[in-house]
Amino acid sequence: MAELKRKIDIYLKEWKNSKNRKPLIIKGARQIGKTTSIEKFGRENYKSFIEINYISMPQYKQIFQDGYTTENIIKNISLLNSEYKFIPGDTLIFFDEMQEYPDTATSLKFFNEDGRFDVICSGSLMGINYNQIHSNSVGNKEDYTMRSLDFEEFLWAKGYSEEQIESLYACMKEVKPLTNTQFDVMMNNFKDYLITGGMPEIVSTFIDNKNFSGILSMQQKLLTDYEEDITKYAGGLDKSKILDAYKKIKIFLGNDNKKFQITKLKDGARNREYVGVIDWMDRAGIINISYALDHLEMPLKANYNPDNYRLYFGDTGLLIGSLDEESQSDLRNNQNFGTYKGALYENIVAEMLTKAGFDLFFYRDEQSKIEMDFIIRDEKSIIPVEVKAGDNATYSLNRLIDEKQYKNIKYGIKLCNKNIGFNGKFYTFPYFMTFMLKRFLKEKQN
Repeated sequence: MAELKRKIDIYLKEWKNSKNRKPLIIKGARQIGKTTSIEKFGRENYKSFIEINYISMPQYKQIFQDGYTTENIIKNISLLNSEYKFIPGDTLIFFDEMQEYPDTATSLKFFNEDGRFDVICSGSLMGINYNQIHSNSVGNKEDYTMRSLDFEEFLWAKGYSEEQIESLYACMKEVKPLTNTQFDVMMNNFKDYLITGGMPEIVSTFIDNKNFSGILSMQQKLLTDYEEDITKYAGGLDKSKILDAYKKIKIFLGNDNKKFQITKLKDGARNREYVGVIDWMDRAGIINISYALDHLEMPLKANYNPDNYRLYFGDTGLLIGSLDEESQSDLRNNQNFGTYKGALYENIVAEMLTKAGFDLFFYRDEQSKIEMDFIIRDEKSIIPVEVKAGDNATYSLNRLIDEKQYKNIKYGIKLCNKNIGFNGKFYTFPYFMTFMLKRFLKEKQN
């Protein structure tokens, strides 16, 4: 299976080289490659790498029975396995599947104060009460949120070099159209990414096979695994309600306004009965939430409506896997994006914006019929982002830029199946360049 280069590889090396590093908690949904990346990093960068997996090695839950000091923990680990070597300054201890024993977080304070050994914890966010972990280790840890592969990592997996990707950004920065070859090749790569998603095992299978063979069954298996984890780890929440909400995301995405409404999940459903359900899915890393803005003013976080939101799959490949078999067959065999293209493109842009570090907001003004898919910002202005499955007129985008009442909007961005351009009011970028937007806005500002 193809070995994947991930952005977390760079982060982990920077973490190791930091003089004031603290124990690290890697957060993220299941099966996004956390364990593989940490194992590779540990074996390549430390003389001693000690991995404790609480699912396959449940006996190690005993190591805290004498308390959480570093000395007691090391003593008990050594009793269970005398071959482990604890070399001060050159040992990484990796606690995996932390959701099975979240009290591990209490030990991070002592590891941090001791300072002799590096520690990384990881596990499925579905099973971790992160608020509890944070309170047990506040001030004594660092956090890193990992997600499935973004489009740049997907390009790395397909063999593209950083120089080739940088040449794409050079065109974006200069607002210069890509060559026909660049555009066509990258759009085909993007469509592959749209269908496969970014789950590492699925991407590796696609790279090895050079086709979509077996991808559907893997996506369906992942969906089943996620649903099983929901029933296993939902805690005090009603598991059936979480499943109801998760399974209906694709239906709401198919609606015109895409608004997720609890009262339409099933007959008699009430908002108060679903308190905590959406937050749980968000904390588990399996969805991305976009909130409606009541006012197009800065700061955006001060102007959103927490009761008006849209839900997107955290990985678009899982949206593909949730569709009916006929639609999946069309997508894989004919690349016919017609029926579901609006929902698919909006979901993948939401995913790419999230992975680039943006918070998700949208705007819909019922009275004036202005609707904008996403609202982001740079340092000085609000930026409407329109996602077009086709090349329709940009009525809402033009109005938001032209009308004086939207004083914080200076320009906009249109993402579509078109080459790079700027018409004096908004930039046009092909979908696949969404992962570069954060850098573009920052450098444009400078």
